[in-house]
Amino acid sequence: MNCDINSEINRIIASEHHDPFQVLGFHVLDHDGASSVIRTFQPNANTCWLIAGGERKEMYKTRPEGFFEIVITNCNEPFPYEFEASFYDEHHHVFKDPYRFLPQMSEYDRYLFNNGTNYEIYNTLGAQLVTIDGVSGTIFRVWAPSAKRVSILGNFNYWDGRVHQMRVLGHSGVWELFIPDIGQGEPYKYEVKTQQDALLEKADPFQFFSEIRPKTASIVWGLDGYAWNDAAWLKKRKKLRSYDQPMSTYEVHLGSWRRDPADPTRLLSYQELAGSLIPYVKEMGFTHIELMPIMEHPLDESWGYQVTGYFAVTSRHGTPQDFMYFVDQCHQNGIGVILDWVPSHFPSDGHALSRFDGTALYEHEDPRQGAHPEWGTLIFNYGRKEVQNFLIANALFWMDKFHIDGLRVDAVASMLYLDYARNEGEWIPNIYGGKENIDAIEFIKHMNAIIYGRFPEALMIAEESTSFFGVSKPLNWGGLGFGYKWNMGWMNDILGYFSKEPIFRKYHHNALTFSLLYAFTENFILPMSHDEVVHGKRSLLFKMPGDMWQKFANLRLLFFFLWTHPGKKLLFMGAEFGQISEWYCKVSLDWHLTEQNTMHQQLQKFVQQLNAVYKETRPLWEVDFSFDGFRWMDFRDVDNSIIAFCRQGKDPKDHVVCLLNFTPQVLHDYKLGVPAPGWYQEILSTDTAEFGGSNVFNPDRKQAIAEPFGEAPCHIMVSVPPLGGIIVKPV
Repeated sequence: MNCDINSEINRIIASEHHDPFQVLGFHVLDHDGASSVIRTFQPNANTCWLIAGGERKEMYKTRPEGFFEIVITNCNEPFPYEFEASFYDEHHHVFKDPYRFLPQMSEYDRYLFNNGTNYEIYNTLGAQLVTIDGVSGTIFRVWAPSAKRVSILGNFNYWDGRVHQMRVLGHSGVWELFIPDIGQGEPYKYEVKTQQDALLEKADPFQFFSEIRPKTASIVWGLDGYAWNDAAWLKKRKKLRSYDQPMSTYEVHLGSWRRDPADPTRLLSYQELAGSLIPYVKEMGFTHIELMPIMEHPLDESWGYQVTGYFAVTSRHGTPQDFMYFVDQCHQNGIGVILDWVPSHFPSDGHALSRFDGTALYEHEDPRQGAHPEWGTLIFNYGRKEVQNFLIANALFWMDKFHIDGLRVDAVASMLYLDYARNEGEWIPNIYGGKENIDAIEFIKHMNAIIYGRFPEALMIAEESTSFFGVSKPLNWGGLGFGYKWNMGWMNDILGYFSKEPIFRKYHHNALTFSLLYAFTENFILPMSHDEVVHGKRSLLFKMPGDMWQKFANLRLLFFFLWTHPGKKLLFMGAEFGQISEWYCKVSLDWHLTEQNTMHQQLQKFVQQLNAVYKETRPLWEVDFSFDGFRWMDFRDVDNSIIAFCRQGKDPKDHVVCLLNFTPQVLHDYKLGVPAPGWYQEILSTDTAEFGGSNVFNPDRKQAIAEPFGEAPCHIMVSVPPLGGIIVKPV
């Protein structure tokens, strides 16, 4: 044995070889081209045999550490073979040699990945169930360019990183190894040896499934085989523009919407949720469900926003196929599915992306760029092509494999600004000396261009709280290319207004009207989200002033304003029936309230009716993002804290007029401006007895009087309910 091969064997025994295929497996002998040698490293074996062609030959143990080889004379062509090893516990194991298979990832795939444009890389990296040369198994691939060595750990090798050492493919930084006979359900991890000889155990960044917390191993899992039945939904989705369709979204945290009544610690499965959540959402009249992050995460209290498995649906509720069933059932019931998605940061958990190969691989090295001081999390390095590829492919993955209708992108503001939540000296300006994160901005534009190129009907929604220009404007207009943006300004203003006692509201009247100065600068979604009912902020019901009757009346009026104001709608679970306590992710919502208290039932019925009227009334959703869909009727009645406006469809003749009274006083024979002569009929009052109100409403038709009032050319005379709103339409 020459010195070169000895040094290569030493590297394998030391578990630090970048390409063990140079030594292990089948090799033609240099000094005898007609013969060959087969080598294997089995550090836990006493004896090893080669099995081929019906023969079993004992291999020679050349190193006490467990290095075996056998010379095959008069043979210089590779052939199928297996090993049999005898271990110290006298257990015998027969297995195929992973080191007799050629590299499988093409140079082109590697080039695209390193260039940031291999958008379906989830079909290549990670653990893929494949058959090679008639042999079934799993091919593992992971990106770790600075690692000295990467191995696969699992029950199949006693979690010993010396056994299945991977090879790096050229200069791509991608490591690969095919292990025969490894199938669905097998737990595994990667062992990464850093340049400093530290050993890291890492979950697979491209895992499709994971062990249930607190365990952290990845699980080999295929995503094929589910028989989808949502073709009609997908066809309809392609035809309709979401901008001029009704969109009333129910935001849900799956772990706390409901729990098993018999065992409150048990989370419901995706299948159980499909049987209970979907009928409820359909009955309540919501058009979409938005799920707080269902990607794998270790800590329940993070609500899913600290993701450790970007390609893995959380195992808390079942398998990937179970979640496919949930989405499929939503679609078959006419309900769209939006996922919360977190490309803005990731946790520092040791088993996940943090310093994955011993270096700042997915994040920045400098904490002024790579760490969030506020959240204790890490920031993706958006300037790195492979990181861009990882995130864009992940967004596409959910739409491709799980038929997801859209993504709500979390914390976009933190991506856009280098000084986000930082003091002076804690951040590094961009190359122009500014605070904008140029790499992140370019990444967002790239992402939206690719997603809308492949899924034109996708809902890409930015949770962005600043006045950054053009978040939901097209790329060719200089925008970021999102489809929608959350209107955080309206939400903050209106909750601040509703917290005031009605007697003081006239001093804050501009809070009701200010949003209309910018309502059409973006494609806004109006959110009443989970963030508003946690951490001491109180439930929506208990943000309202007054006694219980007034709290419920105020909350109905808040929902009325949400549903009639321009923009699409989002409401967090529990608000629809007046959840009293703050939301807590570890317990079920207080569903008993709807069974024990009529006021909660009535509020729930009101939201159901509000959704029904909303969907049936085209002017409330057909022109949401243009002044063509909105006209003030009266915004000057400050003393009464009353506003009135008209919502118009694409045909201005198709309109409704909304009046909102933010005080408890009842007014009769009140002038309500309307945009056209004719007869008007009330179609909704928040104050009817069935909703828990005082039953002030307008049962009779009203004829418009051709006399201007407010901003309107005509008016009708109406009764105004206390802390209430009405909608009238021409008949």
